Amino acid sequence: MSFAAALVSAVAFPLAAQAAPACDSPFSVIRFTNPLVRVAQKLKAGKPVTVVAIGSSSTAGSGASSPAASYPSRLVVELNERLPGHSVTVLNRGAPGEEVDDMLKRFDTDVIASEPDLILWQFGTNSLIRAEQLDNREAAIRSGISKLRSTGADVVLIDPQFAPKVIAKPDATHVVELMAHTAKHEDVNLFPRFNLMKRWHDIDHVGFSTSVSPDGLHMNDWSYGCFAKALSVAIAEAAQRPVLSAKIAPHVVQ
Repeated sequence: MSFAAALVSAVAFPLAAQAAPACDSPFSVIRFTNPLVRVAQKLKAGKPVTVVAIGSSSTAGSGASSPAASYPSRLVVELNERLPGHSVTVLNRGAPGEEVDDMLKRFDTDVIASEPDLILWQFGTNSLIRAEQLDNREAAIRSGISKLRSTGADVVLIDPQFAPKVIAKPDATHVVELMAHTAKHEDVNLFPRFNLMKRWHDIDHVGFSTSVSPDGLHMNDWSYGCFAKALSVAIAEAAQRPVLSAKIAPHVVQ
């Protein structure tokens, strides 16, 4: 199957031992606004690509049956399949319970020191759960984005998961909108995890028992795998997208 055809087809991540819903991740939902320039340069030069995933428990893999089922672990498998002939490494720098300020303190040692080509920064959920105002951290978030971009790496923000304990918070939608606004203002990509998972629930009728762990907060093997597969599609396309066409006609998949 050609790369273009793979993008058109639905993303599927079936569980091996039982029937599971298809991982419906329409490309129109997950496509990045901007091409991944640094990753594209590395691929073109035939050099290894290093990805660093920093975040809290849903990056670390809480709710997964094993470390191998976390989204960073699944992502490296997906990327190496979608980018044959290239070497891709994904480093998991998730730390349960952390908020934006905690992650900023780790940027130098846990992110920048690894000389990443792509940085995936997931945050927002813990602020919601603890009823902390993410608005108060907006300056810190923008400062963090600036620091990450100064390394020359591509940066992608990842917003909260759509889960019972998240959507029960009155500020859930506001946090998602704030992150989208910040990403647009800072001209970095955002992976819309919240809206993707909401689509699974509202449109595909995938129950929380299938997409969320029993604690009502963390993702599980199925959703981590589906999330990683969808993210790999977005990354692979944005890293191989003609930059000129992306600027002239961002709605067209080349």
